[in-house]
Amino acid sequence: MTTTRLPLFPLNTVLFPGLVLPLNVFEARYRALLRDLLDLPEGEPRPFGVIAIREGHEVAPRGLGLPDGPPADPDPAAGFGADPMRSFHQVGCVADASTIRPRPVPGEAAEAGERDGTATGYEVLATGTSRFRLLSVDASGPYLVGEVEPLEERPGEGAGALASGVLLAFRRYQKALAGANERTLGPAQDLPDDPSVVSYLVAAATVLHTSDKQRLLQAPDTASRLADELRLLRQEVALISKLPSVPGAEYTIRPTSLN
Repeated sequence: MTTTRLPLFPLNTVLFPGLVLPLNVFEARYRALLRDLLDLPEGEPRPFGVIAIREGHEVAPRGLGLPDGPPADPDPAAGFGADPMRSFHQVGCVADASTIRPRPVPGEAAEAGERDGTATGYEVLATGTSRFRLLSVDASGPYLVGEVEPLEERPGEGAGALASGVLLAFRRYQKALAGANERTLGPAQDLPDDPSVVSYLVAAATVLHTSDKQRLLQAPDTASRLADELRLLRQEVALISKLPSVPGAEYTIRPTSLN
């Protein structure tokens, strides 16, 4: 088994391979993580691990240091208890931070940072690349680092036929959710052909609880994920048809987070 160490960015959302994740980073531990990524050679990948939180807070109670709050908490495991492994789901997604832009840090965190040279926050645009299984968490440094193993994406039986069915079901879901508006996946001719890409795109674009999205991320193969999506989409369409109003399609596009 090949394992590697990966900086961890716990979030209250699930990132899928191929999907884009925008982040606004202000908390001390994650600013330290971004500074280390910026130190990597120009043009090289800047990977970190996005892992969904099972119990805890993606921003620690003292983490933001906003004008009316206390300064940033230096504890890398703050908000996640004595054993961070228990706070996270087992399967996450590697993200590549293709864009990292400095921005001012608000409030008392900025005042503290001016004294120690860490007053810079960051706007980040990252893309999910591949799945990993979290084996252990190291909280000895300025931010959490995970020992992880890569998870191979296996097609499973009948993935191609299931992908076609999922795309049809997703079109019905979009129409039920927002009338004839089909902006989320674009025109039919732009739809992906690869079943694994379909499975991740639909999983990210469907309005689901984090637990449902996490189950889709950690499916044993593409066919299993697509079969689960087909069931969920039919269930969601039936539910939407009974509701007096539903959220607009803009809520189905992509995750974002303030840290």
